[in-house]
Amino acid sequence: MKTLDYPRTLGKKGTLVNIRGEKHSFEIIGEISCWQRKSSDEKRIYLQRIRHDDERIEYRFTYYMRGVKPGKTKGKWVFGQYSMMIPQRQLSFLLKKAKEKSWPGF
Repeated sequence: MKTLDYPRTLGKKGTLVNIRGEKHSFEIIGEISCWQRKSSDEKRIYLQRIRHDDERIEYRFTYYMRGVKPGKTKGKWVFGQYSMMIPQRQLSFLLKKAKEKSWPGF
């Protein structure tokens, strides 16, 4: 059964480490989320609007899910660490192409 206590991330700040080991700060300035349908586990999908410390805006597709493995995270919301970040221009391009191809939902 899906619960209403899922994570809210709007306004949260954090630090990312890029592939070169450099740290960058960011803030989540927008958030849209929904339940992943037909999932046997509680899983919430997010599209986050992120402002980096250098004022760049990017979008991140990520998720949280209820921990199912035994241990301290079982039953708690766990951040999906493998998240895609994409600049607005590339996101707009991909969504436009999906619409041009008449993909369902676009």
